[in-house]
Amino acid sequence: MSQHPAGFRGNKAALPSKPCAACGLPMTWRKRWAKNWAEVKFCSEACRRKPAPRG
Repeated sequence: MSQHPAGFRGNKAALPSKPCAACGLPMTWRKRWAKNWAEVKFCSEACRRKPAPRG
């Protein structure tokens, strides 16, 4: 059973992405995030440790 998002057929450009809450860089879906993609906010541990941006 595949855990890839619907429509994935080996083409990484078709994977969903969203911006990192800390640095703003786009994060592409990863298999290890399959169960909690909606809750993923940061692209890395370093970004997770950064203080929240003000504003």
